[in-house]
Amino acid sequence: MLLSTGRKDLSHRPAAWGEVPLAPADLSIPSGSGSPSESTTKVGYNLLAWSPGLSEALLPALDRLQAIGYDGVECPLGTRDGAIYAPFGQRLKDLGLEATCSMSLGPEENPISESAAVRQSAVDRLKWAVDRAEELTAGLICGPIHSAAGTFSGHPPQDQEVAWSADVLREAGEYAAQADVTLALEALNRFECYLCNTMEQTGRLVEQIDHPNVTVHFDTHHANIEEKDMAAAIGRVAPMLGHVHLSENDRGTPGSGLVPWDEAFAALADHEYQGWLTLEAFTRSDPAFASDLHVWRAYDEPWHMAEQGYAFVQSMRERYGL
Repeated sequence: MLLSTGRKDLSHRPAAWGEVPLAPADLSIPSGSGSPSESTTKVGYNLLAWSPGLSEALLPALDRLQAIGYDGVECPLGTRDGAIYAPFGQRLKDLGLEATCSMSLGPEENPISESAAVRQSAVDRLKWAVDRAEELTAGLICGPIHSAAGTFSGHPPQDQEVAWSADVLREAGEYAAQADVTLALEALNRFECYLCNTMEQTGRLVEQIDHPNVTVHFDTHHANIEEKDMAAAIGRVAPMLGHVHLSENDRGTPGSGLVPWDEAFAALADHEYQGWLTLEAFTRSDPAFASDLHVWRAYDEPWHMAEQGYAFVQSMRERYGL
């Protein structure tokens, strides 16, 4: 998940990376056969591979992702100008693609701030995000929205901070329920946040929130850093697991690195997970955003990630009956 999208308006960024190519010439394109008819999961691709915000420049990528076989895309909510969301959602609808959304919060809208005004800003921002999700016809917003990404206090998480986060997210969850939108809270590694680093911490927070529209978001990249047993981590939150990110240990193409993929997919199958399997990979297509994320080198080209990543995930779904 992105580190700092919540900190600033990123709507100007697309000019930095320019037009999205429809497909590279040197890669074979998988057939757009879609998901197996018996599948209980859907496969998505996070548009953060190109940009932290939506713009018209991303529209050609939707056609290519649909042709590859993706069921939908994950739309980053980094663009504060709301004008793009409804037409973007209409284009998705025209292509038969579904959508989820991803976001993070900055220090000025931190759910665990000592300031009641800042915590109210977090509620307001999350309600704004629900409205944008409605325009995209997205049923889910994921990300580390339990606290401000990249913001540290110098101490471990406090009970009061957990309580503040729960209060903010319970109110946001109630608003989301009216729009039939689910919030999914993502644990980040210790270098990106401190409130929720593990599934144990995130599961306890969701239990404290106790709202059906607030669930857990599992990310293989962060789990590979923080969890001692990936299967046990998935098992801990299985009843409340609402979203899954498939992200490699180096943020490159899923399946090309050190994440214990068989363990993760086997655990998801054992617990009969039914939801999105969204590929999240990062590039230096947008140098400023990549620097915010501490992505200092190019792992793979975006279309290599999209195409080879899709083929890998399809093979794992077939192997484990997802």
